[in-house]
Amino acid sequence: MVGRTLIRGGLVITASDEIHADVLIEDGRIAALAATGTPAAEAFTAERTIDATGKYVIPGGVDAHTHMELPFGGTFASDTFETGTRAAAWGGTTTIVDFAVQSVGHSLREGLDAWHAKAEGNCAIDYGFHMIVSDVNQETLKEMDLLVEEGVTSFKQFMAYPGVFYSDDGQILRAMQRSAENGGLIMMHAENGIAIDVLVEQALARGETDPRYHGEVRKALLEAEATHRAIRLAQVAGAPLYVVHVSAMEAVAELARARDEGLPVFGETCPQYLFLSTDNLAEPDFEGSKYVCSTPLRPKEHQAKLWQGLRTNDLQVVSTDHCPFCFVGQKELGRGDFSKIPNGLPGVENRMDLLHQAVVDGHISRRRWIEIACATPARMFGMYPKKGTITPGADADVVIYDPHAEQVVSAETHHMNVDYSAYEGKRLTGRVETVLSRGVPVITEREYTGHAGHGVYTPRSTCQYLN
Repeated sequence: MVGRTLIRGGLVITASDEIHADVLIEDGRIAALAATGTPAAEAFTAERTIDATGKYVIPGGVDAHTHMELPFGGTFASDTFETGTRAAAWGGTTTIVDFAVQSVGHSLREGLDAWHAKAEGNCAIDYGFHMIVSDVNQETLKEMDLLVEEGVTSFKQFMAYPGVFYSDDGQILRAMQRSAENGGLIMMHAENGIAIDVLVEQALARGETDPRYHGEVRKALLEAEATHRAIRLAQVAGAPLYVVHVSAMEAVAELARARDEGLPVFGETCPQYLFLSTDNLAEPDFEGSKYVCSTPLRPKEHQAKLWQGLRTNDLQVVSTDHCPFCFVGQKELGRGDFSKIPNGLPGVENRMDLLHQAVVDGHISRRRWIEIACATPARMFGMYPKKGTITPGADADVVIYDPHAEQVVSAETHHMNVDYSAYEGKRLTGRVETVLSRGVPVITEREYTGHAGHGVYTPRSTCQYLN
């Protein structure tokens, strides 16, 4: 371990404050903050000093929705826990919450143990797990209680993907009732998968096989309908609800209505829905397959409503749903049949920079950037103030961010283990310069100085918006 580290002269930005302050780090935690130039700050001493003059000093990002090594559509997500967490660090993210998967016919424990085995000793940054519940039965429901007790406090269910992850309304209701009792949080993939499968079958029968039809059959109304249904089931169960990867304005409206009714309902969106659209899905020569994810990209007019939802707090979190598949050999599995294209986009490295661009563009404020990318996901999933802020006692997960540096996003320069970038050629203002994870530098002035195994598993308390 390094001794004390002092970060001098930067603008410290949290969800609640902006202050020119010096930050003292000791034993992997924030020891003290003091306004730059004050006697208190001048009294700080340390073995190592980082000059952050002209830079932002921000909490490390918390990406609460990633899928490393996820089995899907006959293949696997191309990032391992090692490559994916290294890329996350390059992008200023210091904590991920990934999804352990229960397979039908197996226990939650088997799935969780398998994901622990994948991640342990391989991560560059800290990590936690949500649990995908694919098989609701009496044993599964009992296991949910045990998982909450040991720090896996959120459970994902799918209204989509019949035959794979799908749960029917009865199974969803039972799991919600259980989470109402044990303090867990149900995360919902809200799309009407039964209806979508009919539309997929009909589109293919008409010879509509190109990637753009993936977006056309997964209709915004079927996202909104499922969102509404999930909200009402949660209301019947007396349970909180977190809707993942919201992409359609009609679904945002359902969330806003529920929140206006005072229901404990939360919503997440992702950078791809804020910056990409069906125009990308329609790119020729099968290039559109690079943008196939579920929920799908929507027409551009949806973007304004998503940004509005982030400003009004009808959407609280921006995560990535990072689930990369290479164009060559993986996305190509769906040539001639869009339904066979593996669903997912790479993005764990791009989120903090894209959201800073949103600050530059006037969509959100600096503090809101930190709120939706760091503080709220940490609170939502029981890790605050250990993660998500810069305050005495917090883990020293700190990013020195250069708000003036310019970069062009490209697969040639990114660190994700995937052969394309969803944002290829996009010019961004702002870039990560140095990243500390529990006080240890994992990125040092644009060089990787971390290592696999530094990242540790982080058990979580229950959602801190419900206490």
